[in-house]
Amino acid sequence: MRIQDFKTADVKRLAEERNRLVHTFGALAELGQEVSNKQNFQDTIRTSLHLLLGSLGIMRGGVARYSQFGHELNMLALRGLGETFPLSFSLCYEDERQFLLNGLYPIEIDHAKVLPFFQVYDQSFEKAGLKQFIPLIIREESVGAVFLGAKASGEAYSSYDREIVCAMARHIGVAISQRNMMAELERHANENRKLYENLRMTYNDTVKAFAAAIDKKDKYTEGHSVRVGKYSEIIAEELGWNEHEVEGAAVAGYLHDVGKIAVERKIINAPYRINAKESAELNKHPGVGYEILSPIEHPYADVPLAAKYHHERLDGRGYPDGLYDREIPYIAKVVNLADSFDAMTTDRPYKRRRPAADVFDDLQRNCGKQFAPEIVHALFRGMYNELTGENKDKRFRRLLGREYMEAEGIGPTLKNALNGLGSIKPITLMSLD
Repeated sequence: MRIQDFKTADVKRLAEERNRLVHTFGALAELGQEVSNKQNFQDTIRTSLHLLLGSLGIMRGGVARYSQFGHELNMLALRGLGETFPLSFSLCYEDERQFLLNGLYPIEIDHAKVLPFFQVYDQSFEKAGLKQFIPLIIREESVGAVFLGAKASGEAYSSYDREIVCAMARHIGVAISQRNMMAELERHANENRKLYENLRMTYNDTVKAFAAAIDKKDKYTEGHSVRVGKYSEIIAEELGWNEHEVEGAAVAGYLHDVGKIAVERKIINAPYRINAKESAELNKHPGVGYEILSPIEHPYADVPLAAKYHHERLDGRGYPDGLYDREIPYIAKVVNLADSFDAMTTDRPYKRRRPAADVFDDLQRNCGKQFAPEIVHALFRGMYNELTGENKDKRFRRLLGREYMEAEGIGPTLKNALNGLGSIKPITLMSLD
């Protein structure tokens, strides 16, 4: 052969190798992009398998995912392996150990019959025409495997081919590893979410039980704290608060009278209007409640403030500190209205509960003096929505009783009260008349 012929052959061979290299790098780039895309995991694996097979002209193959719980390989994607090819492969301890020792490098199936895995599934691999098995070992952990058949050209796998297979299989292994990691994080997140929900329910159940225990001390107002908690919850919802804030408002209502634990039972249960001395003793309960609640790490930070300031008034005539308007924590304003509303609508030893029309009129007259107008508006709106059927949960009916809610004229009276409040902005107004 002439020298010129040698040169021509070399140029052709170099051109072929260059084209193959460009094609391979292109496939690797596409595979890397596919793995990094946040699309459907199954689609990612299927596309990755096609890119791997196409880069070396391989007609058949598959990708499996390792399950450490079942000690098995489960097929995620297959191409050209036939309908009878197993979708799951059991692994023994020795198989797993040898795959970890081998690392992410192709194993020739025909030369690996010493391992139990290749003995057990020999017929399936032979029938499918598989030649290479690549354990997917990522960060010294088995995450799956790649099965490869013969090249369409009939050529044996070269060392160059094996390097390409390793590079592309590593991308697939990373994709599976990332998926496993996300699944594990999601599992932990779900466990933490369930744990949080259980703790939250336990906390709320404890609060309700504690509120009931507080009310047991006062035989005339049993259930008061629970009702105040529910009214506070309704008001918060009507004000548009988020779920956490609504729950905090309910807890503040349940615990607003916790300081009454320190008040003598005979004062709390007095069947008459108590005198000035007894009243001064009773009026200590907000401060005592704050002292009881403030050292506790509550999920809702304002709960102790609600206990301390739920008897303050916008006009500064409340207690214990005579705060004005915006000096009063907003949660305390909500509980203040819920507390007053329940006091007006329940029987006490020295007076019967007041008709709805009287209650609505009282609340209207005291807007800007004792109560924040927008909070009164929220209470009225929640009650009106239930009366008109817009809200079907019937919470007011359960709290006030069916007869009270269905009293003649309550709907129009409440509508007039809402109209009387007019357009309410979400700020507190104040009147010193």
